[in-house]
Amino acid sequence: MNKEQKDEMKGSLAWGIGILILALVSTYARRLGYIDGDTVTRLVIGANGLMIAWFGNRLPKTFVPNACARQLRRVAGWSLALSGLVHTALYAFAPMPVAVWGGTTAVLAGIAVTMGYGLALRANTKAA
Repeated sequence: MNKEQKDEMKGSLAWGIGILILALVSTYARRLGYIDGDTVTRLVIGANGLMIAWFGNRLPKTFVPNACARQLRRVAGWSLALSGLVHTALYAFAPMPVAVWGGTTAVLAGIAVTMGYGLALRANTKAA
């Protein structure tokens, strides 16, 4: 395992542990009556959106030798970063039904953009 992979693993573990700690602390605060259940849900799921945005930001920075793969990673990075931020913003400010549907749609749209661009890039490469 090289240094880049170790750094990526450390970041991933930090996100996982951080979200777990956030969930435990917010659940404890809810039991003490400081926050309600809706706030716990918004905090934890909003943190998931920030994690998606972080991974999207990191994606284009990893080295790949193929030019097409670099193009795909840039598009994937932008689409995941933006969809993660929209997801987080909806969970922070929108009513819960809107946040659930809108946040899910935003993440699915980010995935669809990435897949669509990848398939189009593949078709153009095969055609050439």
